Amino acid sequence: MASAVLPSGSLCAAAAATAAAPPGLRLRLRLLLVLLSAAALIPTGDGQNLITEDVTVVEGEVATISCRVKNSDDSVIQLLNPNRQTIYFRDFRPLKDSRFQLVNFSNSELRVSLTNVSISDEGRYFCQLYTDPPQEIYTTITVLVPPRNLMIDIQKDTAVEGEEIEVNCTAMASKPATTIRWFKGNKELTGKSEVEEWSDMYTVTSQLMLTVGKEDDGVPVICLVDHPAVKDMQTQRYLEVQYKPQVHIQLTYPPQGLTREGDTLELTCEAIGKPQPVMVNWVRLDDDLPQHAVVSGSNLLINNLNKTDNGTYRCEASNIVGTAHSDYTLYVYDPPTTIPPPTTTTTTTTILTIITDTTATTEPAVHDSRAGEDNSIRAVDHAVIGGVVAVVVFAMLCLLIILGRYFARHKGKHSVGEVWGILLPSQPLILVGGSPTLSLRGGLVCLVTQF
Repeated sequence: MASAVLPSGSLCAAAAATAAAPPGLRLRLRLLLVLLSAAALIPTGDGQNLITEDVTVVEGEVATISCRVKNSDDSVIQLLNPNRQTIYFRDFRPLKDSRFQLVNFSNSELRVSLTNVSISDEGRYFCQLYTDPPQEIYTTITVLVPPRNLMIDIQKDTAVEGEEIEVNCTAMASKPATTIRWFKGNKELTGKSEVEEWSDMYTVTSQLMLTVGKEDDGVPVICLVDHPAVKDMQTQRYLEVQYKPQVHIQLTYPPQGLTREGDTLELTCEAIGKPQPVMVNWVRLDDDLPQHAVVSGSNLLINNLNKTDNGTYRCEASNIVGTAHSDYTLYVYDPPTTIPPPTTTTTTTTILTIITDTTATTEPAVHDSRAGEDNSIRAVDHAVIGGVVAVVVFAMLCLLIILGRYFARHKGKHSVGEVWGILLPSQPLILVGGSPTLSLRGGLVCLVTQF
Protein backbone atom coordinates (compact mmCIF):
# COMPACT_ATOMS: atom_id res chain seq x y z
CA MET A 1 0.00 0.00 0.00
CA ALA A 2 0.94 3.65 -0.52
CA SER A 3 -0.73 6.97 0.21
CA ALA A 4 -0.58 10.28 -1.67
CA VAL A 5 -2.32 13.66 -1.90
CA LEU A 6 -5.37 13.63 -4.17
CA PRO A 7 -4.30 15.00 -7.57
CA SER A 8 -5.96 18.07 -8.99
CA GLY A 9 -7.25 16.04 -11.90
CA SER A 10 -9.57 13.98 -9.69
CA LEU A 11 -12.40 16.50 -9.99
CA CYS A 12 -11.89 16.43 -13.74
CA ALA A 13 -12.23 12.68 -13.67
CA ALA A 14 -15.44 13.01 -11.68
CA ALA A 15 -16.73 15.55 -14.23
CA ALA A 16 -15.94 13.13 -17.03
CA ALA A 17 -17.83 10.39 -15.20
CA THR A 18 -20.79 12.76 -14.87
CA ALA A 19 -20.80 13.42 -18.61
CA ALA A 20 -20.87 9.70 -19.30
CA ALA A 21 -23.78 9.09 -16.91
CA PRO A 22 -27.37 8.69 -18.16
CA PRO A 23 -29.35 11.95 -18.48
CA GLY A 24 -31.47 11.20 -15.39
CA LEU A 25 -28.40 11.06 -13.16
CA ARG A 26 -26.46 13.96 -14.53
CA LEU A 27 -28.24 16.59 -12.34
CA ARG A 28 -27.52 14.52 -9.24
CA LEU A 29 -23.86 14.12 -10.13
CA ARG A 30 -23.53 17.83 -10.86
CA LEU A 31 -24.84 18.63 -7.41
CA LEU A 32 -22.31 16.21 -5.95
CA LEU A 33 -19.51 17.88 -7.86
CA VAL A 34 -20.55 21.25 -6.49
CA LEU A 35 -20.48 19.83 -2.99
CA LEU A 36 -17.07 18.27 -3.61
CA SER A 37 -15.71 21.55 -4.90
CA ALA A 38 -16.98 23.29 -1.81
CA ALA A 39 -15.63 20.58 0.47
CA ALA A 40 -12.23 20.88 -1.14
CA LEU A 41 -12.10 24.49 0.05
CA ILE A 42 -12.78 23.57 3.68
CA PRO A 43 -9.94 21.99 5.70
CA THR A 44 -11.70 18.95 7.13
CA GLY A 45 -9.16 16.15 6.55
CA ASP A 46 -7.23 16.45 9.81
CA GLY A 47 -7.14 13.08 11.65
CA GLN A 48 -8.75 11.04 8.82
CA ASN A 49 -6.84 8.09 7.38
CA LEU A 50 -7.58 5.71 4.50
CA ILE A 51 -6.96 1.99 5.12
CA THR A 52 -6.92 -0.94 2.67
CA GLU A 53 -5.15 -4.31 2.14
CA ASP A 54 -3.64 -6.15 -0.78
CA VAL A 55 -5.70 -8.98 -2.25
CA THR A 56 -4.52 -12.36 -3.57
CA VAL A 57 -7.10 -14.39 -5.46
CA VAL A 58 -7.18 -17.53 -7.61
CA GLU A 59 -8.23 -17.06 -11.20
CA GLY A 60 -11.98 -17.48 -11.58
CA GLU A 61 -12.77 -16.72 -7.95
CA VAL A 62 -13.98 -13.51 -6.20
CA ALA A 63 -11.80 -10.62 -5.03
CA THR A 64 -13.04 -8.13 -2.45
CA ILE A 65 -11.63 -4.59 -2.30
CA SER A 66 -12.23 -2.53 0.83
CA CYS A 67 -11.58 1.21 1.27
CA ARG A 68 -12.03 2.16 4.94
CA VAL A 69 -11.79 5.53 6.66
CA LYS A 70 -10.54 5.96 10.19
CA ASN A 71 -12.09 8.91 12.07
CA SER A 72 -14.53 9.58 9.24
CA ASP A 73 -16.24 13.00 8.87
CA ASP A 74 -18.57 11.94 6.03
CA SER A 75 -16.07 12.78 3.29
CA VAL A 76 -16.72 11.20 -0.12
CA ILE A 77 -14.98 7.88 -0.98
CA GLN A 78 -14.43 6.52 -4.49
CA LEU A 79 -12.64 3.50 -6.03
CA LEU A 80 -10.64 3.55 -9.29
CA ASN A 81 -9.24 0.70 -11.43
CA PRO A 82 -5.60 0.39 -12.66
CA ASN A 83 -6.51 2.63 -15.63
CA ARG A 84 -7.78 5.23 -13.12
CA GLN A 85 -11.36 4.79 -14.24
CA THR A 86 -13.94 5.26 -11.48
CA ILE A 87 -15.46 1.99 -10.44
CA TYR A 88 -17.63 3.37 -7.63
CA PHE A 89 -18.28 6.96 -6.60
CA ARG A 90 -19.87 6.62 -3.20
CA ASP A 91 -22.59 4.01 -3.90
CA PHE A 92 -22.85 4.78 -7.63
CA ARG A 93 -21.04 2.69 -10.29
CA PRO A 94 -20.14 4.70 -13.42
CA LEU A 95 -18.13 1.78 -14.89
CA LYS A 96 -20.23 -0.61 -16.95
CA ASP A 97 -18.36 -3.78 -15.90
CA SER A 98 -21.08 -5.74 -14.10
CA ARG A 99 -18.54 -8.00 -12.40
CA PHE A 100 -18.03 -5.18 -9.87
CA GLN A 101 -20.75 -5.23 -7.22
CA LEU A 102 -21.28 -3.04 -4.16
CA VAL A 103 -20.94 -5.06 -0.98
CA ASN A 104 -21.12 -2.25 1.60
CA PHE A 105 -21.24 1.53 1.58
CA SER A 106 -21.13 3.84 4.58
CA ASN A 107 -19.41 7.03 5.72
CA SER A 108 -16.46 4.91 6.86
CA GLU A 109 -16.23 2.15 4.22
CA LEU A 110 -16.63 1.39 0.53
CA ARG A 111 -16.43 -2.36 -0.13
CA VAL A 112 -16.68 -3.78 -3.67
CA SER A 113 -16.47 -7.34 -4.99
CA LEU A 114 -15.03 -8.46 -8.32
CA THR A 115 -16.29 -11.84 -9.56
CA ASN A 116 -14.71 -14.22 -12.07
CA VAL A 117 -11.28 -12.69 -11.70
CA SER A 118 -8.92 -13.09 -14.65
CA ILE A 119 -5.22 -12.42 -15.13
CA SER A 120 -6.12 -9.11 -16.86
CA ASP A 121 -7.66 -7.81 -13.60
CA GLU A 122 -4.30 -7.88 -11.87
CA GLY A 123 -2.80 -4.54 -10.83
CA ARG A 124 -3.26 -1.51 -8.54
CA TYR A 125 -6.69 -0.24 -7.48
CA PHE A 126 -6.95 3.23 -5.88
CA CYS A 127 -9.02 4.38 -2.91
CA GLN A 128 -9.61 8.19 -2.85
CA LEU A 129 -10.98 10.33 -0.03
CA TYR A 130 -12.13 13.92 -0.76
CA THR A 131 -10.60 15.80 2.15
CA ASP A 132 -8.34 18.83 2.42
CA PRO A 133 -5.86 17.87 1.33
CA PRO A 134 -7.36 14.90 -0.63
CA GLN A 135 -6.00 11.41 0.22
CA GLU A 136 -5.28 8.38 -1.95
CA ILE A 137 -3.94 4.86 -1.28
CA TYR A 138 -3.77 1.80 -3.47
CA THR A 139 -4.31 -1.93 -3.06
CA THR A 140 -2.73 -4.54 -5.31
CA ILE A 141 -4.70 -7.49 -6.67
CA THR A 142 -2.51 -10.55 -7.39
CA VAL A 143 -4.08 -13.30 -9.49
CA LEU A 144 -2.88 -16.90 -9.04
CA VAL A 145 -3.22 -19.26 -12.00
CA PRO A 146 -2.99 -23.03 -11.38
CA PRO A 147 -1.33 -25.24 -14.00
CA ARG A 148 -3.55 -25.68 -17.04
CA ASN A 149 -2.40 -29.23 -17.55
CA LEU A 150 -0.18 -31.79 -15.82
CA MET A 151 1.36 -34.52 -17.95
CA ILE A 152 3.77 -37.38 -17.15
CA ASP A 153 5.69 -39.27 -19.78
CA ILE A 154 7.88 -42.40 -19.45
CA GLN A 155 10.60 -43.02 -21.99
CA LYS A 156 9.81 -46.76 -22.24
CA ASP A 157 6.50 -48.41 -21.45
CA THR A 158 8.29 -51.62 -20.45
CA ALA A 159 11.74 -51.65 -18.86
CA VAL A 160 14.17 -54.46 -17.97
CA GLU A 161 15.58 -54.79 -14.44
CA GLY A 162 18.80 -52.85 -14.03
CA GLU A 163 17.94 -50.46 -16.85
CA GLU A 164 17.91 -46.66 -16.44
CA ILE A 165 14.82 -44.91 -17.79
CA GLU A 166 13.81 -41.26 -18.18
CA VAL A 167 10.53 -39.91 -16.79
CA ASN A 168 9.29 -36.36 -17.52
CA CYS A 169 6.51 -34.30 -15.95
CA THR A 170 5.22 -30.99 -17.37
CA ALA A 171 3.05 -28.39 -15.62
CA MET A 172 1.78 -25.89 -18.20
CA ALA A 173 0.75 -22.19 -17.95
CA SER A 174 0.79 -21.43 -14.25
CA LYS A 175 1.40 -18.28 -12.25
CA PRO A 176 3.65 -18.23 -10.35
CA ALA A 177 5.95 -21.04 -11.54
CA THR A 178 5.12 -24.50 -10.22
CA THR A 179 7.38 -26.66 -8.03
CA ILE A 180 7.35 -30.32 -9.10
CA ARG A 181 8.09 -33.15 -6.65
CA TRP A 182 8.71 -36.83 -7.49
CA PHE A 183 7.70 -39.96 -5.59
CA LYS A 184 8.25 -43.67 -6.28
CA GLY A 185 5.64 -45.29 -4.09
CA ASN A 186 6.12 -43.52 -0.74
CA LYS A 187 9.76 -42.63 -1.35
CA GLU A 188 10.52 -39.08 -2.52
CA LEU A 189 13.05 -38.69 -5.32
CA THR A 190 14.88 -35.69 -6.77
CA GLY A 191 14.41 -34.49 -10.36
CA LYS A 192 15.84 -31.68 -12.47
CA SER A 193 13.47 -28.84 -13.45
CA GLU A 194 13.46 -26.23 -16.22
CA VAL A 195 11.18 -23.13 -16.28
CA GLU A 196 9.90 -21.32 -19.38
CA GLU A 197 8.14 -17.94 -19.15
CA TRP A 198 5.64 -16.71 -21.71
CA SER A 199 3.36 -13.68 -21.26
CA ASP A 200 3.56 -13.69 -17.44
CA MET A 201 2.78 -17.43 -17.44
CA TYR A 202 5.20 -20.24 -16.61
CA THR A 203 5.66 -23.77 -17.91
CA VAL A 204 7.79 -26.12 -15.78
CA THR A 205 9.28 -29.42 -16.97
CA SER A 206 10.97 -31.81 -14.52
CA GLN A 207 13.14 -34.77 -15.55
CA LEU A 208 13.74 -37.87 -13.42
CA MET A 209 16.34 -40.55 -14.19
CA LEU A 210 15.41 -43.85 -12.57
CA THR A 211 17.20 -47.22 -12.41
CA VAL A 212 14.56 -49.93 -12.02
CA GLY A 213 14.66 -53.37 -10.41
CA LYS A 214 12.23 -56.27 -10.17
CA GLU A 215 10.83 -54.82 -6.93
CA ASP A 216 9.68 -51.73 -8.91
CA ASP A 217 7.27 -53.67 -11.10
CA GLY A 218 3.76 -52.30 -10.53
CA VAL A 219 5.00 -49.40 -8.35
CA PRO A 220 3.56 -45.95 -9.21
CA VAL A 221 5.79 -43.02 -10.16
CA ILE A 222 4.00 -39.86 -8.96
CA CYS A 223 4.42 -36.28 -10.19
CA LEU A 224 3.12 -33.90 -7.50
CA VAL A 225 2.57 -30.13 -7.91
CA ASP A 226 3.30 -27.57 -5.19
CA HIS A 227 1.40 -24.35 -6.09
CA PRO A 228 -0.47 -21.77 -3.96
CA ALA A 229 -3.49 -21.92 -6.28
CA VAL A 230 -4.10 -25.66 -6.05
CA LYS A 231 -3.86 -28.53 -3.56
CA ASP A 232 -3.24 -32.24 -4.14
CA MET A 233 -2.71 -31.89 -7.89
CA GLN A 234 -0.81 -34.93 -9.15
CA THR A 235 -0.53 -37.49 -11.90
CA GLN A 236 1.10 -40.91 -11.93
CA ARG A 237 2.22 -43.82 -14.09
CA TYR A 238 2.81 -47.41 -13.05
CA LEU A 239 6.17 -48.99 -13.82
CA GLU A 240 6.27 -52.21 -15.81
CA VAL A 241 9.55 -54.04 -15.24
CA GLN A 242 10.60 -57.36 -16.74
CA TYR A 243 12.98 -59.55 -14.73
CA LYS A 244 14.55 -63.02 -14.90
CA PRO A 245 12.96 -65.90 -12.97
CA GLN A 246 13.29 -66.43 -9.24
CA VAL A 247 13.64 -70.20 -8.61
CA HIS A 248 12.95 -72.16 -5.42
CA ILE A 249 12.89 -75.95 -4.86
CA GLN A 250 10.20 -77.23 -2.49
CA LEU A 251 10.57 -80.67 -0.83
CA THR A 252 7.16 -82.29 -1.23
CA TYR A 253 8.00 -85.81 0.09
CA PRO A 254 9.16 -87.09 2.55
CA PRO A 255 7.61 -84.43 4.76
CA GLN A 256 10.15 -84.88 7.58
CA GLY A 257 13.00 -84.18 5.16
CA LEU A 258 15.08 -87.29 6.05
CA THR A 259 15.64 -89.56 3.03
CA ARG A 260 16.50 -93.22 3.58
CA GLU A 261 17.08 -96.17 1.28
CA GLY A 262 13.82 -97.44 -0.15
CA ASP A 263 11.98 -94.11 0.38
CA THR A 264 10.42 -91.93 -2.30
CA LEU A 265 11.68 -88.39 -3.04
CA GLU A 266 9.47 -85.75 -4.65
CA LEU A 267 10.70 -82.22 -5.42
CA THR A 268 8.69 -79.29 -6.84
CA CYS A 269 10.36 -76.42 -8.70
CA GLU A 270 8.71 -73.01 -8.19
CA ALA A 271 9.72 -70.30 -10.70
CA ILE A 272 8.36 -66.73 -10.86
CA GLY A 273 9.44 -64.13 -13.41
CA LYS A 274 8.19 -61.52 -15.87
CA PRO A 275 7.34 -62.77 -18.36
CA GLN A 276 6.45 -65.99 -16.55
CA PRO A 277 8.71 -68.95 -17.48
CA VAL A 278 6.77 -71.44 -19.59
CA MET A 279 8.87 -74.48 -18.59
CA VAL A 280 11.56 -75.66 -16.20
CA ASN A 281 14.38 -78.17 -16.63
CA TRP A 282 15.71 -80.71 -14.12
CA VAL A 283 19.37 -81.85 -14.28
CA ARG A 284 21.81 -83.66 -12.02
CA LEU A 285 25.22 -82.04 -11.61
CA ASP A 286 28.22 -84.18 -12.66
CA ASP A 287 25.98 -87.08 -13.67
CA ASP A 288 22.79 -88.05 -15.48
CA LEU A 289 19.42 -88.31 -13.78
CA PRO A 290 18.76 -91.79 -12.34
CA GLN A 291 16.95 -94.09 -14.77
CA HIS A 292 14.09 -94.52 -12.32
CA ALA A 293 13.65 -90.73 -11.92
CA VAL A 294 10.44 -89.29 -13.39
CA VAL A 295 10.13 -85.62 -14.45
CA SER A 296 6.56 -84.32 -14.72
CA GLY A 297 6.37 -80.60 -15.50
CA SER A 298 7.95 -78.84 -12.55
CA ASN A 299 8.06 -82.00 -10.39
CA LEU A 300 10.91 -84.52 -9.97
CA LEU A 301 10.01 -87.97 -8.56
CA ILE A 302 12.56 -90.65 -7.55
CA ASN A 303 11.15 -93.95 -6.21
CA ASN A 304 13.02 -96.60 -4.20
CA LEU A 305 15.97 -94.42 -3.24
CA ASN A 306 19.44 -95.89 -2.91
CA LYS A 307 22.87 -94.43 -2.26
CA THR A 308 23.70 -94.26 -5.96
CA ASP A 309 21.08 -91.49 -6.16
CA ASN A 310 23.20 -89.19 -3.97
CA GLY A 311 24.12 -85.91 -5.64
CA THR A 312 23.03 -82.35 -6.41
CA TYR A 313 19.85 -81.85 -8.43
CA ARG A 314 19.27 -78.53 -10.19
CA CYS A 315 16.08 -76.87 -11.40
CA GLU A 316 16.59 -74.31 -14.19
CA ALA A 317 14.05 -71.76 -15.48
CA SER A 318 14.41 -69.06 -18.14
CA ASN A 319 12.56 -66.27 -19.94
CA ILE A 320 13.52 -63.51 -22.41
CA VAL A 321 15.38 -61.62 -19.65
CA GLY A 322 17.63 -64.41 -18.39
CA THR A 323 18.10 -67.80 -16.72
CA ALA A 324 18.15 -68.74 -13.03
CA HIS A 325 18.44 -71.97 -11.05
CA SER A 326 18.17 -73.53 -7.60
CA ASP A 327 19.97 -76.63 -6.26
CA TYR A 328 18.97 -79.47 -3.94
CA THR A 329 21.59 -81.84 -2.48
CA LEU A 330 20.34 -85.38 -1.86
CA TYR A 331 21.96 -87.72 0.68
CA VAL A 332 20.38 -91.12 1.19
CA TYR A 333 20.76 -92.58 4.69
CA ASP A 334 20.74 -96.25 5.73
CA PRO A 335 17.33 -97.76 6.44
CA PRO A 336 16.34 -97.88 10.12
CA THR A 337 17.58 -101.02 11.97
CA THR A 338 15.41 -103.20 14.29
CA ILE A 339 17.10 -104.04 17.65
CA PRO A 340 16.37 -107.73 18.65
CA PRO A 341 15.05 -108.43 22.16
CA PRO A 342 17.77 -109.32 24.73
CA THR A 343 18.60 -113.05 25.19
CA THR A 344 18.29 -114.35 28.78
CA THR A 345 21.15 -116.68 29.82
CA THR A 346 20.82 -118.89 32.92
CA THR A 347 23.94 -119.02 35.07
CA THR A 348 24.88 -121.33 37.98
CA THR A 349 26.53 -118.66 40.05
CA THR A 350 25.57 -119.04 43.70
CA ILE A 351 25.44 -116.07 46.02
CA LEU A 352 24.92 -116.76 49.71
CA THR A 353 24.58 -114.39 52.61
CA ILE A 354 24.15 -115.62 56.17
CA ILE A 355 23.40 -113.31 59.09
CA THR A 356 25.53 -113.79 62.25
CA ASP A 357 23.34 -111.74 64.57
CA THR A 358 19.63 -112.30 64.80
CA THR A 359 19.08 -108.69 65.86
CA ALA A 360 20.93 -107.14 62.92
CA THR A 361 19.15 -105.45 60.00
CA THR A 362 18.75 -107.58 56.87
CA GLU A 363 21.12 -106.45 54.06
CA PRO A 364 20.23 -106.51 50.35
CA ALA A 365 20.58 -109.83 48.63
CA VAL A 366 22.44 -108.32 45.63
CA HIS A 367 25.13 -105.59 45.66
CA ASP A 368 25.66 -103.62 42.44
CA SER A 369 29.04 -101.90 42.33
CA ARG A 370 27.68 -99.49 39.69
CA ALA A 371 25.00 -98.18 42.02
CA GLY A 372 25.16 -94.43 41.93
CA GLU A 373 26.69 -94.38 38.44
CA ASP A 374 23.55 -92.99 36.90
CA ASN A 375 24.97 -92.66 33.45
CA SER A 376 26.07 -96.33 33.34
CA ILE A 377 22.74 -97.59 34.69
CA ARG A 378 20.80 -95.57 32.15
CA ALA A 379 22.90 -97.06 29.38
CA VAL A 380 21.94 -100.72 30.27
CA ASP A 381 18.91 -102.09 28.62
CA HIS A 382 16.02 -102.58 31.09
CA ALA A 383 15.15 -105.96 29.65
CA VAL A 384 18.68 -107.28 30.35
CA ILE A 385 18.56 -106.04 33.95
CA GLY A 386 15.21 -107.71 34.46
CA GLY A 387 16.55 -111.01 33.13
CA VAL A 388 19.60 -110.95 35.40
CA VAL A 389 17.49 -110.17 38.48
CA ALA A 390 15.16 -113.03 37.65
CA VAL A 391 18.09 -115.49 37.38
CA VAL A 392 19.57 -114.33 40.70
CA VAL A 393 16.26 -114.67 42.53
CA PHE A 394 15.69 -118.12 41.07
CA ALA A 395 19.20 -119.28 42.08
CA MET A 396 18.74 -118.02 45.64
CA LEU A 397 15.45 -119.84 45.99
CA CYS A 398 17.03 -123.09 44.79
CA LEU A 399 19.96 -122.64 47.18
CA LEU A 400 17.70 -122.06 50.15
CA ILE A 401 15.73 -125.20 49.35
CA ILE A 402 18.94 -127.28 49.11
CA LEU A 403 20.32 -125.90 52.38
CA GLY A 404 17.07 -126.56 54.16
CA ARG A 405 16.99 -130.15 53.09
CA TYR A 406 20.66 -130.55 53.94
CA PHE A 407 20.34 -129.24 57.48
CA ALA A 408 17.23 -131.36 58.07
CA ARG A 409 19.04 -134.55 57.05
CA HIS A 410 22.38 -134.10 58.80
CA LYS A 411 21.37 -132.19 61.92
CA GLY A 412 24.73 -130.58 62.34
CA LYS A 413 26.95 -133.53 61.23
CA HIS A 414 28.77 -134.42 58.04
CA SER A 415 30.64 -137.39 56.65
CA VAL A 416 34.31 -137.79 55.97
CA GLY A 417 35.13 -136.96 52.41
CA GLU A 418 32.82 -133.96 52.32
CA VAL A 419 34.20 -130.53 51.52
CA TRP A 420 33.69 -127.73 53.94
CA GLY A 421 34.38 -124.11 53.72
CA ILE A 422 34.47 -120.95 55.74
CA LEU A 423 32.26 -118.05 54.82
CA LEU A 424 32.76 -114.77 56.55
CA PRO A 425 29.80 -112.35 56.70
CA SER A 426 29.28 -110.55 53.39
CA GLN A 427 32.18 -112.54 51.79
CA PRO A 428 32.17 -115.29 49.14
CA LEU A 429 32.49 -118.97 50.14
CA ILE A 430 36.06 -120.18 50.83
CA LEU A 431 36.68 -123.96 50.58
CA VAL A 432 39.14 -125.20 53.16
CA GLY A 433 39.01 -129.00 53.35
CA GLY A 434 37.29 -131.98 54.92
CA SER A 435 35.83 -131.80 58.44
CA PRO A 436 33.60 -134.05 60.46
CA THR A 437 31.47 -131.29 61.84
CA LEU A 438 29.54 -128.09 60.84
CA SER A 439 29.66 -125.48 63.55
CA LEU A 440 29.24 -121.70 64.05
CA ARG A 441 32.09 -120.07 65.99
CA GLY A 442 33.09 -116.44 66.25
CA GLY A 443 30.97 -115.38 63.34
CA LEU A 444 32.34 -118.13 61.06
CA VAL A 445 29.96 -120.28 59.05
CA CYS A 446 31.08 -123.78 58.19
CA LEU A 447 29.34 -125.16 55.09
CA VAL A 448 29.56 -128.83 54.24
CA THR A 449 28.86 -130.15 50.76
CA GLN A 450 28.64 -133.79 49.72
CA PHE A 451 30.99 -134.84 46.90
